[in-house]
Amino acid sequence: MNKKDKSIKDDNDVLSEESLNGKEKDLENNNDVKEETDENVGTPTYEELFDQNEELEKSLLRANADLDNALKRTFSEVEKAHKYGIEKLLIELLPIIDNLESAISNLSENATKEDKEGIELTLKSFESTLDKFGLVPIYPDNEEFNPEKHEAVSMEEDDKKEDGYIGKVFQRGWELHSRVLRPARVTVIKN
Repeated sequence: MNKKDKSIKDDNDVLSEESLNGKEKDLENNNDVKEETDENVGTPTYEELFDQNEELEKSLLRANADLDNALKRTFSEVEKAHKYGIEKLLIELLPIIDNLESAISNLSENATKEDKEGIELTLKSFESTLDKFGLVPIYPDNEEFNPEKHEAVSMEEDDKKEDGYIGKVFQRGWELHSRVLRPARVTVIKN
């Protein structure tokens, strides 16, 4: 190799080393920039964290309110089940009371005083037992007609009472803890 070729080769080697060093520096700079952007991409800003915190707090409050409402509903349903669980049984027992009342009012003339007293005592004990469970009769004497508690069977005239008031009571009504199980069957005054 002559001197000229050797100097060209040496120049190329220097160029190669310089270009390699430059490329390495570029790669290092790119890696530094990449690391910085990777760190920024995964790290939310303070405002984003604050918003996320507010959203989580609201979600927690909503979840607590939903749980509280569900518990209240459950307690209410359990209370109603205890209170009105015997409703069907009591409705089935009401005709027995009606039959005892009918027996008292339709006793024959041949019936003894003891027979009448026996039926009355049976009726009273039956009513007191039902009263223990919260079943209360509806006595609509001298009341204004109320469609929630009374069932109008017919209308009648009576100068002693005002229009819209109860006349005769054909069948007593019954309430269980202020819930009407059976409305009273009545006539309504219309003069």
